[in-house]
Amino acid sequence: MSVIQDSSSVSELLASNSGSVKTGRKGEEDMQERFLKLLVTQMQNQDPLSPMDNAEVTSQMAQISTVSGIDKLNSTLEKLVADSDARRSFEAANMIGRSVLIPGTDMQLENHTGIGGFELTEPADKLVITIKDSAGITVRELDLGAQEAGIGTFAWDGLANNGNEAAAGQYSFALKAVRDSQEVAASTLAFGSVSSAQADKDGALLEVGRLGYVGMDDIKQIF
Repeated sequence: MSVIQDSSSVSELLASNSGSVKTGRKGEEDMQERFLKLLVTQMQNQDPLSPMDNAEVTSQMAQISTVSGIDKLNSTLEKLVADSDARRSFEAANMIGRSVLIPGTDMQLENHTGIGGFELTEPADKLVITIKDSAGITVRELDLGAQEAGIGTFAWDGLANNGNEAAAGQYSFALKAVRDSQEVAASTLAFGSVSSAQADKDGALLEVGRLGYVGMDDIKQIF
């Protein structure tokens, strides 16, 4: 008795579906039904003198289980991504009105106060902040003394090195950290308030006043 379809037909069926696995329960059921019909046909028309062995049947069952599992995994991952995006959008909306520290060198002097931040990779014996105006001229140097590793903030009272009050407006700052006469790696952090949030293809974006738009991952500290 001839065999209508050999065992390779099942593999071909699975291969044709693996490149474009249907999402949803209907696609999964259709593929399983096709597989079972094909397997039953093979067994009904197999050569009695050379029947399919148990290992071959088990192998084909394993193949359909693998493809079915991939289909379920894809559906689960899609749901997780959708849930994650929704959660991040909700978190971004809740950030409106909050103050944050993000990478940057800008500082706004308002009401005789300017706020900035820093991040140190290791403790420092001395940390000096240099504040400059829009022309790049040094207005004030602040010696913050010894600082621990991590994120910290500082406040400028608006006074220049000569004791005069600096004009309100936009400034920038740089920092230098030293430990045992060796410079310590440090990063400047700009301070601002979140004014709005919007969706983006790469995730939620936050508008931090004059500092522009940043991603959620750019936020170093929330106040």
